[in-house]
Amino acid sequence: MPDFDLDLQTAEGEIDEPAGEDRVILGILDGETDPEEWVDAVAAGNTLVLDVDGDLPTLAEGFAPQLKDMGAGLMHFRGKLVVTPPGRDIDTSRLD
Repeated sequence: MPDFDLDLQTAEGEIDEPAGEDRVILGILDGETDPEEWVDAVAAGNTLVLDVDGDLPTLAEGFAPQLKDMGAGLMHFRGKLVVTPPGRDIDTSRLD
């Protein structure tokens, strides 16, 4: 068996870390969750699918402008608010 000169500490340092958490988070948008939690989740690379329980403009006013400014995608679809992190588009092509 050949000898390998493998430096695991150096190899670990060369591995790229994922850019974000890249999860899909299901939740309820009812005004009970701190708006910063939604912003932080999207900023970390997660997608939100929130069941809207109430008036969407009122419920989203605490975080939607900040998410739009950071380049996140927001779409209201069948009673849900879908929010994607910057750089991830929402594909609506099958809705036509």
